[in-house]
Amino acid sequence: MPEYEGLLPLNKPRGMTSHDCVFRIRKMLHYKKIGHTGTLDPDVDGVLILCLGRATKIAQYLLEFGKTYRGEIALGTSTVTEDASGETVQEKRVSEPIAREQVISVMKMFTGEIKQLVPLYSAVKVHGKKLYEYARSGIPVDRPMRQVSIYQLQLDSQNAFYRESIPFLVTCSKGTYIRTLAVDIGQALGYPAHLKTLTRIKAGPFSIDECLSFEEIELLNKEGRFSEALKPLESGLGHLTRWTVNQQTADKVIHGAVLPAPAGLSDKPIAVFNHYGKCLAVYQSYPGKSGFIKPQKVLALSNR
Repeated sequence: MPEYEGLLPLNKPRGMTSHDCVFRIRKMLHYKKIGHTGTLDPDVDGVLILCLGRATKIAQYLLEFGKTYRGEIALGTSTVTEDASGETVQEKRVSEPIAREQVISVMKMFTGEIKQLVPLYSAVKVHGKKLYEYARSGIPVDRPMRQVSIYQLQLDSQNAFYRESIPFLVTCSKGTYIRTLAVDIGQALGYPAHLKTLTRIKAGPFSIDECLSFEEIELLNKEGRFSEALKPLESGLGHLTRWTVNQQTADKVIHGAVLPAPAGLSDKPIAVFNHYGKCLAVYQSYPGKSGFIKPQKVLALSNR
């Protein structure tokens, strides 16, 4: 049985969960060691990075990526799920077109550090139970607030006026609920709203242009060239502080040794590389042992 290692940038189609995508690739390759790097709702398409083999060890770091989405806000109707799949709960006809300048002004209100009320139809747990379970049971529950970062929010068209829908682009931190953002923008404009469509066009360094469809992946696999679809796991660690070590230290790293902390490096996770450009491990500060770091994840079996 072949052994795979690397990151697979998938252009996820609508109608599938992230787990559905993992299952399909597992079945295609007859290979089980595959995971994803954060769920995308079934109605959302676009960039989904899958991890294969040893690359599954770095999935948690890829969750930290900022992400960019292209979407459309539907004005005049709100839904119970805040997206197009839910039942309508409120309607208000958009009687007058909304000027571009007004939309831009409202979007500025939601740029930067903002707080969001977590959607009722989400997997966030309250008292050990997922919010959507409360929703489906009709049980009232207080939803938590979440602070997120909206790095950029702008219109995705040059129209002078908007009525039924507002196309937008947003770059945001992990944990941002875009459907909640759509609802909040609608409310600020004076109308009920929901998220009509959404496509993730970038996650960290991976853009939708370099993502492969299932059909393209299947063709590569049939031709015995599936490995060409994989990116090295190092390509998913560029956002971490990088520390390149000498041969002697590299040998210690692959055996999980505790090391003196290198001067000038932050308290955040450190990706430790050898001189061949291979990431050997991810280290972190040693709690209670000032001036030392310890392995969080050892990735390499050898120093070459």
